[in-house]
Amino acid sequence: MNDSEFQGKTVLISGAGRGFGKRSADCFFKKGANLVLTDFDDAMLDKAMAPYTGHNERVVGLSGDIGQQQTSVNAANLAEKTFGGLDIAINNAGIVHPQARLDVLDVEIVENIIQVDLLGVFYAMKYQLPLMMKRHQETGEQCNIVNLASAAGIMGSPMLSAYSAAKHGVVGLTRSAALEYARKGIRINAVCPAFTDTDMARNALHESHHGAEEAERRLVANVPLNRLAKIDEVVQAILWACSPKNSFYTGQALSIDGGLSAF
Repeated sequence: MNDSEFQGKTVLISGAGRGFGKRSADCFFKKGANLVLTDFDDAMLDKAMAPYTGHNERVVGLSGDIGQQQTSVNAANLAEKTFGGLDIAINNAGIVHPQARLDVLDVEIVENIIQVDLLGVFYAMKYQLPLMMKRHQETGEQCNIVNLASAAGIMGSPMLSAYSAAKHGVVGLTRSAALEYARKGIRINAVCPAFTDTDMARNALHESHHGAEEAERRLVANVPLNRLAKIDEVVQAILWACSPKNSFYTGQALSIDGGLSAF
């Protein structure tokens, strides 16, 4: 992928203050894109925006809970108002619950996981897709959505049942939407990483009753490559899925999991 591959494209990225979102923003910016960045609160948004000081003409942001419909409305409106539309969306924001058996999970935790990880993606696409259809009609070029799912979204994940259920839902939304919008100039794919060395994963490991070190050992025990993924190993797949060179690629759940799903 060359350094101007996304020149002039408008890219909306949720959860842009850390992990996959932060690194994706950096890569898209370096490849010429304009950015609309969102994160949960003002502190996280400030973190997302900090690297782009002095580039107000190319980078805008807003804070808000992606589990609330209005955040997606506001993000879509900001993209249209600032850059005239939307070409690419990376629906990355999400949360995970501590490892626990299903029967001891608090209902409130499960409801929050579904609200953020599944409904958050639904809300995002609901307001991104009209902008993308309009963009395609204007330019004739494809638009792209990449939803961050998980290896837990394509296989069972013991002790993470609610998270797994939400991510299975993300894969279902992705595949269904890809079929609905393939002839409207929009490609929609999911990226499904195994546990990756992000702040969210580290926090989850530290919350485990096994202790962080033992929890990590258990997590990677069945991964053929026997380690956590690196952030860049996932982000390169996100960019690849959005590349115009992959114009025949849609409706897929791309596994970046160290061989886990090969079993």
